[in-house]
Amino acid sequence: MRQLRALLRHRTGLVRLRTQLQNRIHAVVADFGYDRSGSYLSGLGRGWLAELELPAVSREIITDCLTFTGALAPEIDRIDGELRQHAKTDPRVEVLTTLPGVGQFTALAMLAEIGDITRFPNARKLASWAGLTPTVRGSDRTVRHGHISKQGSAWLRWVLNQAAQTAKRSPEFAATYQTIAKKRGKKIATIAISRKLLTRAWHLLAAAQAADPAAPGGSAATTHPQTGRVTKPRARSLSRHEQATGRARSSD
Repeated sequence: MRQLRALLRHRTGLVRLRTQLQNRIHAVVADFGYDRSGSYLSGLGRGWLAELELPAVSREIITDCLTFTGALAPEIDRIDGELRQHAKTDPRVEVLTTLPGVGQFTALAMLAEIGDITRFPNARKLASWAGLTPTVRGSDRTVRHGHISKQGSAWLRWVLNQAAQTAKRSPEFAATYQTIAKKRGKKIATIAISRKLLTRAWHLLAAAQAADPAAPGGSAATTHPQTGRVTKPRARSLSRHEQATGRARSSD
């Protein structure tokens, strides 16, 4: 899991770098009143850029950005191929892609960040570990719920937020999103959808693990060599420190 997590994060870093370079190109041409709705990296986009009348330094910046994005493309494609192969070998990916807004890469990122699902006895423990539950402040007479704790994996929250951008428009979540958005704003509504996606993911993964204990991401049942008795794995309870901080040990 550690290597998969590293590969996914590396891919995200390369994609973000490519996006930064594209934004840099856009900023340069916008300074001279040019704009284009399509991609700058396509054949048409590059041809359009080549025809612009720009000062020498601005032209040099655009040329460099295009060179770097061109160098990134095959590396990102190579990593994508590795991740697709990994997705084919893990049945949990297919299970998670039944969720709205969750594709292969999102499913892999969720699995890599969550690790062994049996670490979490219920969906609320997982949401708390991921930092998607509100902080609670109280006194003898009042209890106040604040913003989400943002503890745990920032990568998992980011992935779920990206999935929620699509899921909030799906028939399953659209009504819930609109209701929360009207009362508390779009940002909080999106976080709520992220939490619902994670809750459903826990149920799907827990059910898959129960159906096949030998599947990836959990501990298989063991058979005693003398008695033949089969012992099923028990979910590991979070320690007091993990319950207090919302953090659990990573599973590799």
